Amino acid sequence: MNMSTNTNKPGRADWWRGGVLYQIYPRSFQDSNADGIGDLRGITQRLPYLADLGVDGIWLSPFFKSPMKDFGYDIADYRDVDPIFGTLADFDALIEAAHAHGLKVLIDQVMSHCSDLHPWFVESRASRDNARADWFVWADPKADGTPPNNWQSIFGGSAWQWDTRRRQYYLHNFLTSQPDLNFHNPQVQDATLANLRFWLDRGVDGFRLDVINFCFHDALLRDNPARETLAVYDPAVNSVTPYAWQRHVYDKSRPENLVFLARLRALMDAYPATTTVGEIGDDDALARIAEYTGGGDKLHMAYGFDLLGPRCDARFVHQVIARFEAAVDAAGWACWSLSNHDVPRVASRWQPPAAVERGDWLRLIFALQVSLRGSPCLYQGDELGLTEVTLPFEALQDPFGITMWPEYRGRDGCRTPLVWDAAAPNAGFSAAARPWLPVAVEHLPLAALAQARDPHSLFAFYRAMLAWRRTQPVLRSGAIELLPADDGVLAFVRRDADASPPQALLCAFNLSGAEVRYALPADRVPAALDASHPLRSGALAGQTLVLPPGAAAFATL
Repeated sequence: MNMSTNTNKPGRADWWRGGVLYQIYPRSFQDSNADGIGDLRGITQRLPYLADLGVDGIWLSPFFKSPMKDFGYDIADYRDVDPIFGTLADFDALIEAAHAHGLKVLIDQVMSHCSDLHPWFVESRASRDNARADWFVWADPKADGTPPNNWQSIFGGSAWQWDTRRRQYYLHNFLTSQPDLNFHNPQVQDATLANLRFWLDRGVDGFRLDVINFCFHDALLRDNPARETLAVYDPAVNSVTPYAWQRHVYDKSRPENLVFLARLRALMDAYPATTTVGEIGDDDALARIAEYTGGGDKLHMAYGFDLLGPRCDARFVHQVIARFEAAVDAAGWACWSLSNHDVPRVASRWQPPAAVERGDWLRLIFALQVSLRGSPCLYQGDELGLTEVTLPFEALQDPFGITMWPEYRGRDGCRTPLVWDAAAPNAGFSAAARPWLPVAVEHLPLAALAQARDPHSLFAFYRAMLAWRRTQPVLRSGAIELLPADDGVLAFVRRDADASPPQALLCAFNLSGAEVRYALPADRVPAALDASHPLRSGALAGQTLVLPPGAAAFATL
């Protein structure tokens, strides 16, 4: 493979703006060597399926060398592939094949922390005066031996772990085996950016940046203030862990991060047509996304957890969009996800109203997702309607779920293997006697290959909806104008005043279980509704949209 920098890629340099991403959790996508764990060659084998679906790019969750205590989010070598996933040569082949299919490739980068087996940490913890002694966040105990402050780990308990070698505490926002890097040290910033350059030189098209707002901590190690009411702003931050009992003022989202993100963007700008999407877990994720993507000089796009929780009513989604649009500038950009590897699947989490059939509901919410201003990101299995799986305790692998059982069951339920062929062993995922997580029996009727052949399947709808979206360029990059909030209908206009001729598209979705008559503003009434999209449509009666349960309307203004 050509190892020179990827500076001459075909297509739009800003392909990511409105482009559709598809997240692959490699352990559970496709196993090519019968060891029960998905791998890079398995992903390469299934690229035609993704090209047929019609996405623009794929995001690969971590495949780097790791002890796998947090399944790859604890990296021991940022520049090599873990043997369970394959080799660097396998990765190069995947990149080449993906590009041949017209697919961009984004890879995860976990910058705020690494594995305690990483050579950087092994050296850092050896003494207080070695070359990397200040590469991690070390602190002396209080006079009584307790941790230096009240910061909590997301996975439960203090965010500080005692180390007998240095006789100091080190910071870990997640597992004790995931020490936090000290980004106040410029050498740490240089080293992490060099790791990005390594993968950019191999041809990747960008990065998904794990918990990117966690890179910097308060240098004075001040206590976080208590929260008057519990904050449950994403499914991983819930009332069963004390993390939700604090306002996270000092342990993340520090202002120094903005300066580092500008350095990161300068690196990305040296590789045209590449992009970044940041994961933001914050007390006010929408404001942070606006801050981190605004100005065009930091992240390209980012996502939070506002649409990854349980609420999906029209007024709530209207409020989420309104809050984001009020905070963001013209350069700012959201990546809208409804499912991922950290939260229960949307097919189970967002329940349809009683009057709406489940398949119609999943079609409606996907059409909504790909109509918002931003870049949609699908999670593997969304296109099949896969549901959250309830696993017995003895089958759990996720350390978060094992620790918090039974009040919180962890993330394994959304990470079970993808089902390809209901008649094949392990539904075509693996020829192993036992996959790393069991294949869900309830998923077998939803197998991918059967749905890909069925013109009436949910997969076929996803494919048709994405094809129709490509005929509506205003949905990729146009602005959004929210119409009046309603109990049942979410309505907005996507508008591109700079297009020739200017474009405006009315989009309306009935998220309720009853027929709704929605009065359009007098200057937003179309001549007729567009019947070319594949979704169940409403009707226009004068100035009023008539939307049956689970229906939508699109119209050119």
